[in-house]
Amino acid sequence: MIKLVNVTKWYPTKRGKYYVFDNVSVTIPKKANIAILGPNGAGKSTLVKLLGRMELPNQGQIIVDGKISWPVALKGGFMGNLTGRDNAQFISRIYSDTKEELQKRLDFIEKFSELGEHFDMPVGTYSSGMRSRLGFGISMAFDFDYYLIDEVFSVGDRKFRTKSKEMIDEKRKSGSNFIIVSHDMKTVTSMCEGALVIDQGNIIYFDDVNDGVSYYAQK
Repeated sequence: MIKLVNVTKWYPTKRGKYYVFDNVSVTIPKKANIAILGPNGAGKSTLVKLLGRMELPNQGQIIVDGKISWPVALKGGFMGNLTGRDNAQFISRIYSDTKEELQKRLDFIEKFSELGEHFDMPVGTYSSGMRSRLGFGISMAFDFDYYLIDEVFSVGDRKFRTKSKEMIDEKRKSGSNFIIVSHDMKTVTSMCEGALVIDQGNIIYFDDVNDGVSYYAQK
């Protein structure tokens, strides 16, 4: 279960504080895959960063019962001057206890991402689709209770998208859950049970993803 308790998030601007969320409380139940819906600029990626602890709320707290991944996004936090392998190795080394475990994860990432020779080229030369492949592959090399996915299904070829969804199904069967940002309602309704709709700084939870999609469509 994930709980946002009186969460406020703002950013400083020349005109003062810009509030993305103001005193928001919501509970995300365990054992459910959740879509995050909202128009551009509503705060979807900000919410994902807060959940993944990439950013902290200005006020309030976020309680996570379990292990949660870093956000898997098109504009991931890769070091552009390093190769895909170097980036994968840097992250894998942090979370691996043995050399064997590290190498196993690197082998998985290289195979799953299907980057070929580009795996040993600087990430700064990658297209958005290639970054998505690398980021998704790195995240899937680890076991989390919750995975945060931000728009990674909007790029890449159909074969890789299908492969990614099959991997998500495997993780779900093993007990993991996914929190997904996507503008593709077909993806949302096929992969999620519930939905969080961001509406003018508020977050509304729907037990039925179709109810969330309908509410969002009326905005």
